[in-house]
Amino acid sequence: MTHDTLPLIRRAVPGDADRITEVFLAARGRMAYLPRLHTDEETAAWITGVVIPRHEVWVAEPHGRVAGFAALSDEWLEHLYVAPDAQGLGLGSALLAQAKKVRPSLLSLYVFQQNTGARRFYERHGFVLTALGDGGDNEERLPDARYRWRAADEL
Repeated sequence: MTHDTLPLIRRAVPGDADRITEVFLAARGRMAYLPRLHTDEETAAWITGVVIPRHEVWVAEPHGRVAGFAALSDEWLEHLYVAPDAQGLGLGSALLAQAKKVRPSLLSLYVFQQNTGARRFYERHGFVLTALGDGGDNEERLPDARYRWRAADEL
């Protein structure tokens, strides 16, 4: 995505819930290693009732349609997903830049160890691996990796 076509990054509103749910389901649907633990309806209710009201959610909206989102709580980047048909266009980078802007000192996140593309993405953006887990602490029970970004690490 060139500078003149950067996506609009804005705070999510409740009316974005359906599209955020579509992005979440589509992106996770491409991760063949993930178990399917919830119905689409349960996921929609969780996005509407938990993610949007309890997190600071930002959306990437190229061409007037939500194509990615990032959800933050405290120093945690809880979720960052981009629709499969919009991946590789810089939306994830733009959302991550916004997350760093609003959490300028520290961001931490978990990613599944098998998600090597996401791990490379975060490493390219200055995140440092701090721990590997066996999956005992996540709902999917899959091995995960904890990453941290600190502005001081980039100086």
